[in-house]
Amino acid sequence: MNKFKLNILLVFGVLSLSFFSCSGSYLDVESQTSVIDENFYKTEADAEMALIGCYDGYQRTSSNGNLSFYVTSEVLSDDCFGGTGNTDGRGYQALDRFDITQSPSDNNLFNGTWGDYYAGIFRCNTLLLKLPTVASWNSTDEATITATRSRIEGETRFLRAIMYFDLVRLFEKVPLLTEPTTDNVVQADPIETYKLIVEDLKFAAANIPANAYPKADAATNDGRITCYAAKAMLARVYLFYTGYYGKDDLGVTKAEILAGLEDVIASNEFGLVEDFKSLWPAASYVANATKNTLDKSGYAGKGNKETVFAQKFNNTQNYDGMMDGNRWLVMMGMRNTNWSPYGKGWGACTVNPKLINAFATGDTRKTASAIDIAGEGIKKSFDLKDQREYTGYSVKKYTPTALPDGTSDTGGSNDNQISQDQDFVVIRYADVLLMAAELGSTNAVAYYNAVHTRAGLTAKASVTNDDILEERRFEFAFEGLRYWDLLRQGLATAANTIAESNVSVLSGNVEEKISILSSNITTTRGFMQIPNTQITLSNGVLLQNTGW
Repeated sequence: MNKFKLNILLVFGVLSLSFFSCSGSYLDVESQTSVIDENFYKTEADAEMALIGCYDGYQRTSSNGNLSFYVTSEVLSDDCFGGTGNTDGRGYQALDRFDITQSPSDNNLFNGTWGDYYAGIFRCNTLLLKLPTVASWNSTDEATITATRSRIEGETRFLRAIMYFDLVRLFEKVPLLTEPTTDNVVQADPIETYKLIVEDLKFAAANIPANAYPKADAATNDGRITCYAAKAMLARVYLFYTGYYGKDDLGVTKAEILAGLEDVIASNEFGLVEDFKSLWPAASYVANATKNTLDKSGYAGKGNKETVFAQKFNNTQNYDGMMDGNRWLVMMGMRNTNWSPYGKGWGACTVNPKLINAFATGDTRKTASAIDIAGEGIKKSFDLKDQREYTGYSVKKYTPTALPDGTSDTGGSNDNQISQDQDFVVIRYADVLLMAAELGSTNAVAYYNAVHTRAGLTAKASVTNDDILEERRFEFAFEGLRYWDLLRQGLATAANTIAESNVSVLSGNVEEKISILSSNITTTRGFMQIPNTQITLSNGVLLQNTGW
C-alpha cells in the first residue's frame, strides 16, 4: 500500500502532539517542548495535558488563517454572498455560486482546512490510543480512576466527532482514521463516518459526569465539553443525517435523541438570556466617542447561560507560533471600514437583502443580527470602490469591534487580524429548544414560543414543522447553521432556495448581477471540492467530488 500523510503539518510530527504549558485560560496554550512516547502518557497529568492539546487542535481549525468551516457555511447559504475586496481573487464566488469556473485556478481552496482538521483528529486519535497505557493516577480508588479515564476519553471523542462532522458535511467521503497512521487511506462511505460520530458522541454523553463542568463555574471551565453538549450535538448530527440521506440507520433512535435534549432542558443548567442582542458583542456594545470607550455592560458575556458549547479563542495570538485567536472573524468585518463599535475587516459574506426583508415587523433579531450600512449612517464613510458584492448589509453577530478612534479593543497586541477573541458559539440553548420541538416533544409549542416571544413576537397556539424551520432561519441567521438546515430539508429544497437570478449588487461601485444556478448545487450534491494537493499526495486514491 502506498504511503502518504494527510498533509498534516510536520510540526505535529511522528508522535505529533507538541505539548503545552498553560497560562491564563485553559485554552491559552503555547508550545514549549516536544515529547515522545517513551516519556509521556505515563500520568494523569500527562493525559490531561494531552486532552488540552486536543482542544487546541480543534481551536486551530479556526485560528490558522485557512478557509474556516463557519465562513464556508455562510458563503454557501442563501443568507450571504461571497463578498471580499473588489480586486481579490474569486474563490469565495466559486463557493457561493457552486461554480469553479468563477475561479478555475482555485483547486486548493480547502487544502489548509483539510490539514488543520486532520491534524486535530490525529491528536485525538493519539490520545485515545495511549490513554489505556497511563499507569499513574491521582487516586488509588479503581472506580475513581475509571471515571477519570472515561471522562477524558469522552471529551476527546467529542472533539474527534465534531471535527469529523464538519469534514463529512463539507466533503461527504473522507478518509476515516481512528488511530494514528501514515497509510494511504481511501475515502469512507459516509455512513461509516456518521456511525463513528454517533458512537463518539454517545460515549461522551454517557461518560462525562453531569457535574464535571457546572455552568456555575463558567468563569473557569467555559469551553469544556459536557454531557449536555454531547447530547445536543448528537441531535444535530441525527437531524442532518436523517434529513439529507432520508435514512434512519445510525444505531440511535429518534426517541433517544429527543430524550437527550429533554435531559439538557431538565438539567436547569441553561436558559435563554432576556435580551437577544446581549448575546453578541457588536450588537450590545455602545460607543462613547468623548471618552473613546465602549460600554460593554449590555453584553451577556462569554459562557453565559445560553451557551451550551463554544469554540474558545484568546487575544494572545502572535506571528511567532502562538495560535489561539479567531482568525476568521476579520473576514466578516466591513471592508476596511471602522464604525465603532464595529471594526474593519475584509468584507466577506455580504448579506442578502432577501433575508433582511423576510424578518417580521418587530422582530428584535433583525437589528441584532445584521449591520444596516445605510440605515446606521455608515455608507458615507464606506469605500464602495473597495467592496465586492455590496448589498448595504453586513453581518453583526460575528464582526470585529473597535473603539471610536478606530483602534481595535480586543486586547493582546490589538492586531485586528490575529487578536480577535470572540468565541464561536457552536450550540445555544435556543437550538436545544427548537430541535426538541422539531423532534416532537410534548412541550414543542412552549419551547418554540420561548424562542419566538424572546424576539418580541406574539406567541402561537400551535406550531408546525415549517414554523420551526422558519424560526430557525431568523434565530440562527449568520451562526453557520442555515446552509445545513436547508440541505437536510432535501437537496432540491436547498438548491431552489439558494438559487438566485440577476440579483443587483455593487462591485467596485459598479452594478453587478449575481446568478446562482440550482443545477450547480444539485450537481455537486451540496458538497465541496476535495483539495487537489490531497488527491495528488494520495496518488489518486482520493476521488474528486462531482461538479468540481
